[in-house]
Amino acid sequence: MKILVVEDNIKISKYLTTALTDESYVVDQVYDGAAAERQILTGGYDLVILDVLLPEKDGVAVCREVRAAGSVVPILMLTAKGELSDRILGLDSGADDYLLKPFAIEELLARIRTLLRRPAVVVQEVVTVQDIALNTATHVVTRAGAVVPLTVKEYAVLEYLLRHAGSIVTREQILDHCWDFSYSAFSNITDVYIKQLRQKLGNGNETYIKTIRGVGYLFQTE
Repeated sequence: MKILVVEDNIKISKYLTTALTDESYVVDQVYDGAAAERQILTGGYDLVILDVLLPEKDGVAVCREVRAAGSVVPILMLTAKGELSDRILGLDSGADDYLLKPFAIEELLARIRTLLRRPAVVVQEVVTVQDIALNTATHVVTRAGAVVPLTVKEYAVLEYLLRHAGSIVTREQILDHCWDFSYSAFSNITDVYIKQLRQKLGNGNETYIKTIRGVGYLFQTE
């Protein structure tokens, strides 16, 4: 899952990014409302954490304008403004949830999980393809019932492949969804992680992950 953090306080932004990365989310960061709006409208995010008080354009205006442009990405607003009228304004602008600062990181993570369970397309808690099962709540992956130990990034790549099982995904799509935008589209890091996944899944003959030469990869459904 890929999350955009929009927070102009660098310390808070880094804290949120570290906490989310530890939970296997891929995170991009921007620090003002205008940049946030551009980034949200590029698509590719599963959730946006949006501060209300931002330079260039405030979070309420950003939320209102991306909704008007047709974006349905779940938006969790953060603010130090706790008046009822402020919360109503945020929700009426199109936010899906509203969290007051200061907050416990455990509550933020719980709200994120709740929002991710109810997007426009329902996200399954357990994704199963062939004999591979991936539990998005516990981050446990099994093959024929046996646990497959994966790193955080291996898990992210496998989840993306499983959610698109039966469809070809390009290296660029994997790179864009599983790494932040500091990585180059010309990086071969996706190939490295595919190789590692094959080794851990016992996929020497492409039983699971098939290479589509010149295009990308296909996680086979049977």
